[in-house]
Amino acid sequence: MMQTSLKMNSKGVVNFLKKYNTYLILVMLLMVCMSISPDFFTATNAVNIGRQYSGLTIVSLGMLFVILTGGIDLSVGSFVALGSVTMALSLRSGIGMLLSIIITLIIGFAGGIFSGVLVSKVKLPPFIITMAMMTMARGAAFMISDGSPVKAPGNSIQGLGKGTVFGSVPILVILAAIFVIAFFFIINYTSFGRIIVAIGSNEKAVHLSGIRVDLYKMAVYSISGVCSVIGGIIAASRTGIGTPLYGSGMELDAIAACVIGGASLSGGQGSAVKTVVGVLVLALIGNIMNLLSVPSYPQDIIKGLIIIVSTLIQIFTSSKKSTV
Repeated sequence: MMQTSLKMNSKGVVNFLKKYNTYLILVMLLMVCMSISPDFFTATNAVNIGRQYSGLTIVSLGMLFVILTGGIDLSVGSFVALGSVTMALSLRSGIGMLLSIIITLIIGFAGGIFSGVLVSKVKLPPFIITMAMMTMARGAAFMISDGSPVKAPGNSIQGLGKGTVFGSVPILVILAAIFVIAFFFIINYTSFGRIIVAIGSNEKAVHLSGIRVDLYKMAVYSISGVCSVIGGIIAASRTGIGTPLYGSGMELDAIAACVIGGASLSGGQGSAVKTVVGVLVLALIGNIMNLLSVPSYPQDIIKGLIIIVSTLIQIFTSSKKSTV
């Protein structure tokens, strides 16, 4: 009887770790941050983290859609740069805020569709196609900006980056929260979300059931492209400047956030909420090291090690399907 009880208890612990491992990683990291820096647990620091990582949150959610189908999008960081430059140049031309946003979103959508067509119709590897798009988008950002930062006129866009609602809650945080809620609903409560998860789990079975897999793949890459240029708009709104240097390495952060959040790079497994937790893990790592005045190069090493440890925790506490 005692052995049976112990087995049941151990099984319950294992199931608990499988279900909540991502949140446990975040809680442990929070406790460490609060214990080593008195400046961490302040309202000002929380607002700074929210503003700084709202763009990465949205970009990571777009990446999650691609990963759910078993794909990858390495072009997101370059489209952040292209989006910021396009937004700043459009505002400088005097066409207004709304039209500038629409033009920027169209560019992201077009870039995503192009990648999606080559992946779904031509059957080229997503890694190769999006790596090529990464180079092309960054090159386009440098070309249209002449390789220099582009300043938006006046405070035309900085109201978005520096604005607050409900007292001190940044507008960017509210925007990111809206995306999180929308993506959570789409993944869990719509046929579109269920189908993209099914494609990542068993693409052949979905195709044999009569579903146009190619259309869904084109859709997820276009969503990723749009999310990426929105990240660029957010980056430009925080400084009032668009530059082709924005978003460097962001594709790796977005992938890391998804993996820390339990997404499987083979597709079919992932969560919008846990992806945001993955972003918060990366945010806390960067923030606490900045507060401790750790130089940038050691930061990269420490950040990489923590990502490896977090991923190993995910693997050893995940269910049958591997996280990577």
